[in-house]
Amino acid sequence: MKITTFSKAFRYFRAHGARAFFVRVLRGIEYRISAKNTDVADIPLSPSLSPSTDVKTLIEQRMSSTVPLATRYICASHARRINVITDSVGGGSLFGGVGTALIFAGLLANKLGANLRIITRTEKATPENVHSMFSLYGIELNNEIQFKFAPLGGVAYEVDISGMDIFITTSWWTTAATLPSVPNEKIIYLLQEDERMFYPYGDDRMLCEQVLSNTKISFLINTKLLFDHLIQSGLKNIEMNGNYFEPAFPEKIFHPRKKVSDDNKKKFFFYARPNNLRNLFYLGVKVIDLAINRGILNLDKWDIYFVGNNLPSVTFAQGYSPVKCENLSWLEYAELIGTIDAGLSLMYTPHPSYPPLDLAASGSLVVTNAYQNKVSLSAYSENILCAELNAESLVEGISKIIQIDDEVRYENYRSNGLLRDWDVAFDHIIGDLRSKSEVLFS
Repeated sequence: MKITTFSKAFRYFRAHGARAFFVRVLRGIEYRISAKNTDVADIPLSPSLSPSTDVKTLIEQRMSSTVPLATRYICASHARRINVITDSVGGGSLFGGVGTALIFAGLLANKLGANLRIITRTEKATPENVHSMFSLYGIELNNEIQFKFAPLGGVAYEVDISGMDIFITTSWWTTAATLPSVPNEKIIYLLQEDERMFYPYGDDRMLCEQVLSNTKISFLINTKLLFDHLIQSGLKNIEMNGNYFEPAFPEKIFHPRKKVSDDNKKKFFFYARPNNLRNLFYLGVKVIDLAINRGILNLDKWDIYFVGNNLPSVTFAQGYSPVKCENLSWLEYAELIGTIDAGLSLMYTPHPSYPPLDLAASGSLVVTNAYQNKVSLSAYSENILCAELNAESLVEGISKIIQIDDEVRYENYRSNGLLRDWDVAFDHIIGDLRSKSEVLFS
């Protein structure tokens, strides 16, 4: 197989899932076999044309992540069980949202005396990753933890369910896949972004909006800022069936670290994810380039760190290339940001996103962008500056924060309004679920 063909096949696999990929491979083999038994005159003029696809297969290939979760009902056992349904718990997946879902599920399982089951859809779970994360956050499960791989469209991998199960979904597509398969009132959709904003106006956005408008499931929203935005956007069902929490940043993980560099240069952080469009990678690169060219970020005094994934090689003025930090573990990430002095982290949605909060919780100054009702994040920390969403305002924001002296910076850090304990963050949510537990587990 040529490299280009392999690359296309791999991209198709990543985009559409294993089932759609193998259907396509089998159809291709079938087509080639039939072509060998056909007269040359009967071969289609365009070799790029493939056999016709029925509507069900066509839609499943395009929307493979929403294919209903295959389940089978078993007689209720006496053991309560909390189920987390997510794409992956691989090392690169535990940042931010997935980690938050696991923390919530672990604390909820302990408070409800339940087992915990993690159901992954795109790859088999690596239990060591989950155990390491729980250990890092000081969460010791009181009961059993189980792992189940339920690949997209994999009927052979049926998930057993009973009346003693509650389901925590982690995205609109895992929710869409779960809705036809379990009692909807048992679903808690942990929503950590306005996921409609991931897409242009089209099928994906429409399906996402339908899930977000569901009146039967419960919603748990990451931050009041996002909760308010969703309601203001017309999702009144979230006001009726939803609640929100503020994330926590335990001090044993998020705190300033002692620097080991001998050159006394300061560190500037950029949250660099070119394939996650909402993080505005190209605007961020432009802003940093302007700040360097104008002498705001003096390269004799500052080193630039790109933290993210799929990072291209970039050269700024004076031939300077930033330090690239990719595929960090959670602990490596925490160690790094504890040494950062200032940073830029963009998010083209109303949610503050985790990196600005991570940085502030670790003693750093950071510039992020305002958007809709996200006009200030000073309630979290005075070390976070929200600038208007344009290059000049963001450059000005960088200029402002790097002029803040260390004494003020550390005073702001000590006065942070960020929560430091996940038990406190989820206390009211879990208390409410405990009061409803007899109904949920039935």
